[in-house]
Amino acid sequence: MSLINKLISFTFLFCCAGAALGQATAPAGLLKRTSTKTETRDIGYGGRITIVGGPVGSVTIESWNQSSVEVVADLEIQAPTEDDLNRIAAVTGFAINDEMNAVSIVTTGTHDKAFMKKNAKNFPKKLLGLPWSVNFHIRVPQMCDLDVNIGKGAFTLTGVEGAMLIKAAESNANMTLTGGDVIVSVGAGTMTINIPSRGWRGRGADINLAAGTLNLNLAPSFNAYINGDILRVGTIENNYPALKPRERTKATPTSITGRAGTGGAALNFKLGDGKLTIAEIAKQ
Repeated sequence: MSLINKLISFTFLFCCAGAALGQATAPAGLLKRTSTKTETRDIGYGGRITIVGGPVGSVTIESWNQSSVEVVADLEIQAPTEDDLNRIAAVTGFAINDEMNAVSIVTTGTHDKAFMKKNAKNFPKKLLGLPWSVNFHIRVPQMCDLDVNIGKGAFTLTGVEGAMLIKAAESNANMTLTGGDVIVSVGAGTMTINIPSRGWRGRGADINLAAGTLNLNLAPSFNAYINGDILRVGTIENNYPALKPRERTKATPTSITGRAGTGGAALNFKLGDGKLTIAEIAKQ
């Protein structure tokens, strides 16, 4: 199987998995309860942080100057009665574990069959499909490795450099990046990638979007190799004057192999269906 077919198959299966996590439409008259939980764990320079979000909810990650991870989770649950809310609240939230220079944050709830089988064996089936969401705001050291997996919801990332693997089923994603070894795969949605630095500090990036819109905003005088491909249907719009096709290549409406400035790290952008727009960040 070719690389293109592998990418399409992966993103299609990932979207299907995300859809399977979807919750039933909320019946009228449900009671609603909101709560906030905060936890902090120490982590050293260059540590690894794993985040598994819920089926629905946003994840915001930003750097700070502390050698620790701070997790703030805003949880919303819905159910017909107060007793039902109590039953759902007892199994919904997140678990945080820390090992040698590694922290994992895993959302718990009725979507996780293995967790429910182990921790809530007599949980009423009528409550399994009720809607709930968790929104995370997580602060991490600037230099760390991230492994993030979320369902449907907004994703924001700023100020982090390291090895990053990010997956989302459906998302409005906004990322400000300056370096690292970055792999992003989103099933559907809108992605905005802002690179405010003049060069990429690290190995490079592979950004994949199965269906939607990808906006790439580069700093003036940016230096890197920029490669963009539409795998099925869509267009590439290059509004960045300093991005030119590399030697012996020619840009097309669905493909560009370009060099910005003097070149540098390779940044690769692939879309199944959609539009890739490349522009100068100062003009946004």
